[in-house]
Amino acid sequence: MGEQATLFIDGEAGTTGLGIRQRLAALPVTVRSIDPVLRKDAGARYDMMCAVDLVVLCLPDAASREAAGMVEAIRAEGRAAPRLLDASTAFRVDPGWTYGFPEMDPGQAAAIAASSHVANPGCYPTGAIALLRPLVRAGIMAPDFPVTINAVSGYSGGGRAVIEAHEHDDGPAFELYGLGLAHKHLPEMTRYAGLTRTPLFVPSVGHFPQGMIVSIPLHLDMLAGRVTGEDLRAVLTDHFSGSDRIAVADAQDTLSADTLAGTDLMELRVHCNESRRQAVLTARLDNLGKGASGAAIQNIALMLGLASPAPRAA
Repeated sequence: MGEQATLFIDGEAGTTGLGIRQRLAALPVTVRSIDPVLRKDAGARYDMMCAVDLVVLCLPDAASREAAGMVEAIRAEGRAAPRLLDASTAFRVDPGWTYGFPEMDPGQAAAIAASSHVANPGCYPTGAIALLRPLVRAGIMAPDFPVTINAVSGYSGGGRAVIEAHEHDDGPAFELYGLGLAHKHLPEMTRYAGLTRTPLFVPSVGHFPQGMIVSIPLHLDMLAGRVTGEDLRAVLTDHFSGSDRIAVADAQDTLSADTLAGTDLMELRVHCNESRRQAVLTARLDNLGKGASGAAIQNIALMLGLASPAPRAA
């Protein structure tokens, strides 16, 4: 048996980094760490990057760009540079990086496996792209369709200030945010859903730690042909057939956002009223599971040529 692949999480003390580190117990890899005192020391980080096969960046955008620059400097010196998986938004629409949503298209997992630079998807875009891209590719939804996306997430993905505000019994029950309509996830949603018109996206955060629902309302008569809810469901079912993480489930009258908390699963649904010719598409997932750390584990396994571990289930 050969030596295990080595991996360094730059930013392992953050929410996503901790989730990845915990899930890595399911993969045959060796995780290297630097002394916490030196976690911001550029020299120590550079030396560690030189010594591993894969670097996972769990950093703010600016810091991720700086860290990626370190890897390019290693390559410029003629040394063996590690592969990169970035969990920030810094490179998600960069043409030099592969988008790390393995189920997005039939060939996406192979593209991730062959890539030296992979951008882990955002949590909201994972749900939105899963619902929209199959419809656009099937010709049911025009690329310039006026899409509206509403979403609610647990507070764990909101950063330190949001987490601290909610980790009290008197924390806010529910908040809309991003009402400047320029959320940082919009570029990847637009590109990878296959849209030419930027969606209207209204995110929110609830007073629960983990979980997410992304919902997209539709007037069926605005889609191509006389489509039904069953047509939409069939397209989604066909697109994600064979996936062990994404399932098309039966419609429900009510949905709780935190049902899949702690898992790496995502459920897609088509809720339809045929007499009114209206539908609501929903994606339910854990914002820290399939929406972050769970997706990263899939990508790490692909990039290192390892069997993907079974997803965490409810």
